[in-house]
Amino acid sequence: MKPPLGRRVAAEAVGTAALVAVVVGSGIQATELSRDVGVQLLANSMSTVFALGVLIALLGPVSGAHFNPAVTLAAWFTDRRSGSGPSLSDVTAYVLAQVAGAVAGAVLADAMFAEPLVKWSTHDRFAGHLWLGEVVATAGLVLLVFGLNRTGRGRFAPGAVAAFIGAAYWFTSSTSFANPAVTIARTFTDTFAGIAPASVAPFVAAQLVGAAAGLGLVALVFGPVAPAETGAVMPQDDAEPAVSPR
Repeated sequence: MKPPLGRRVAAEAVGTAALVAVVVGSGIQATELSRDVGVQLLANSMSTVFALGVLIALLGPVSGAHFNPAVTLAAWFTDRRSGSGPSLSDVTAYVLAQVAGAVAGAVLADAMFAEPLVKWSTHDRFAGHLWLGEVVATAGLVLLVFGLNRTGRGRFAPGAVAAFIGAAYWFTSSTSFANPAVTIARTFTDTFAGIAPASVAPFVAAQLVGAAAGLGLVALVFGPVAPAETGAVMPQDDAEPAVSPR
């Protein structure tokens, strides 16, 4: 049985807020401790890896640990006919919670480091090669999440998803935002992790394209979607996965 929607929405809001607080806060800390951009990115990516793995393990049994509108929309699209996945009302609640939580996380990080609570980022990321990086990062993330579910290996999600995002920081030109809520939130901080508001729309568009491409790759690699598919990232308990093995 799924937990009540209110609890699931709270888990999504808290999880996304914590994730963004780590991304932004570790970026600020890194720039204060080092002038080397490579060291800064290493610190930022490693902090994100550890935090993401912990958050998925902790909150996955409650909400599925999406923390990402692209994953939530992909889960709805996958199961829109069978009704076994999130409903449109669930999707709306999840996405609103993810965006609100993400913004709260960015503001919290700014507050912890005595930065202005809201200062629009001036970090321009408006370039075609960065958008391609977001397509690749998001497609890989969706392929991983739904591939694990399709094969009954959702229990590996905390480590696998965190490892992929950590790697994607380095092998994608965009440093792998791969998340519309996180992208929006990062406009609120004019720090290392920020993104200028004018750069957001093409980033989000690229992420949605990447999510669609990722679902296409899932179908290509694992075959047609079975009726019991869900978008949960984590099993609901140790004995019973959120999805049936394929």
